[in-house]
Amino acid sequence: MLLSLNRKRVSGVSQMITQINHFLVFFPVSNEKTSIMQKQNAFFMPVRVRSFCSSRLTHQPKVSLAESTQPPASLVASRVSRLARTEAQEVLFDYLHSTRSLGYMDAEHISKNSPDFVLNLLSKIDSGKDVTRSLTRFLRYNPINEFEPFFESLGLSQSELSPLLPRHLMFLSDDEVLLDNFHVLCDYGIPRSKMGKMYVEATEIFRHDRRVLASKLWAYENLGLSKNTVIKLVSCCPSLLIGGVDSRFVKVLEKLKELGFKNDWIGRYLSGKGSYNWDQVSETLDFLYKIGYNEVQLLNLFKTNPALVFEGSGQKVYVLFGRLLKLGLKMNEVYSLFSQNPQILSSKFVKNLLQAVGFLIEIGMGMKDISNMVLMHAELMGSCSLKGPKTVCSKLKVGRESLCQIIKDDPLKLFHLASKTEVKIDEQVDCQNPSKDVEKTEFLLRLGYVENSEEVTKALKQFRGRGDQLQERFDCLVQAGLDSNVVRNIVKRAPMVLNQSKDVLEKKIDYLKNYLCYPLESVVAFPAYLCYDMGRINHRCKMYVWLRERGVAKPTLSLSTILACSDAKFEKYFVDVHPEGPAMWESLKKSSNSSYG
Repeated sequence: MLLSLNRKRVSGVSQMITQINHFLVFFPVSNEKTSIMQKQNAFFMPVRVRSFCSSRLTHQPKVSLAESTQPPASLVASRVSRLARTEAQEVLFDYLHSTRSLGYMDAEHISKNSPDFVLNLLSKIDSGKDVTRSLTRFLRYNPINEFEPFFESLGLSQSELSPLLPRHLMFLSDDEVLLDNFHVLCDYGIPRSKMGKMYVEATEIFRHDRRVLASKLWAYENLGLSKNTVIKLVSCCPSLLIGGVDSRFVKVLEKLKELGFKNDWIGRYLSGKGSYNWDQVSETLDFLYKIGYNEVQLLNLFKTNPALVFEGSGQKVYVLFGRLLKLGLKMNEVYSLFSQNPQILSSKFVKNLLQAVGFLIEIGMGMKDISNMVLMHAELMGSCSLKGPKTVCSKLKVGRESLCQIIKDDPLKLFHLASKTEVKIDEQVDCQNPSKDVEKTEFLLRLGYVENSEEVTKALKQFRGRGDQLQERFDCLVQAGLDSNVVRNIVKRAPMVLNQSKDVLEKKIDYLKNYLCYPLESVVAFPAYLCYDMGRINHRCKMYVWLRERGVAKPTLSLSTILACSDAKFEKYFVDVHPEGPAMWESLKKSSNSSYG
């Protein structure tokens, strides 16, 4: 039933695009755990379960720990010593290995990785006495359901066990098929702690003939995947081992190979916490082609943001597409927006863009004006992190309606007034022009970067501003008294230093030398000083100087000690150390950020 519903949700790209205005591609987020439990209950409802049938005489355990009404494990654990638990593990190991003839490795893993089961066992005896003797005697006359500690040792919790336990079996040796397939997976290298999830999501793979399961694993290696990748793949997508080689997965693999990715690239970004819809991943790739991304753009996009494809099986793409349509953009406008701004799908870009849209909605701007803003200034909206409307209005001493009108009259005022960064907006506008990269590249080569290297490509994204502006800021540091080679090292260690304007750099250097009376070389040890905003520098350094004048603080603390710690730690070590400190700190925070005399 669930599989059929999933197939209905996965439609062709063309159908998805024509219907996108109707449902706005906001797929309902299902509760994965709930759906899994529904499958479990449906599978195990009958009294006689075919997959666990046995011709042997069946037994009923004298005690079923999964269904017992014992105190919570945490309460039992608090009353049981570590020595008692260790002895109980050894008794359980001896029982499974010597009495029940389970393999040494299996018995050891189960006994050491079923803590709740062990605690429940201990609750049956007086753990204050001889645990080994008491528990050995208990197990002699009270056989246990071995499937309980077995499944717990595979990574499942006690609450998940009940629907998984076979109704007419209690000894693992009675289910040879289960153990055979379990050993095939172990021998292949799949972690036992992952097998519980695999059993829950694809019980069928534990009912294969031993040779069948091994051949399925080898079949994925034959696709060109390494053994490590296959292990990670089937651990998070056990359904791939049901039936033949999954053609939907093969299709995704082929498309990624066409983009230039090696087969094992996919293995680095799979998460064991989720499952994957390979049809939807494939359709996401087709969709991105359709809206104008070329192979080079897709290659760069997935290199920098692989989660785009794998998290939610590509659902983020459709969600963003739907939200843009909801704003009132037309289909061809969204296509154009995606093709002109390939970076629009990066996590940071999406976050900033939606934050900017939320800002405009909060100040009362109409949807038509917002959609025009997105069309005209999408790149700026995606590259700037904004303050909240309340903060901006408070600083300007205007209401939200007035702020809305200011931005309508001059849309770029949104970034001038609300951007958290100190980068001038004209510099960001300049950065939108690809021709400016030539000047920036020349500047980077002068710093010692290797031409056409990945290092240069990365640096082009990190440095903001034109090449001549970057050179001006570099020269500013040299003229302040630093050696040019020292400045090169600073810039390579902390590229954000050159994202400050020349005026800001000069102000921070002047503050360091003339107010704090620190040598300029202090920034060599802690170049991040030049990246902090003046408000933080001013408030914290004033507080430190105030303490220093009263003999409470050391005369020359490192800049990192003053600026890099959290607000809570700063207050603990720089404010609360003096009786008048809290009052002084509040006074400083209310003062202007611009003055430091």
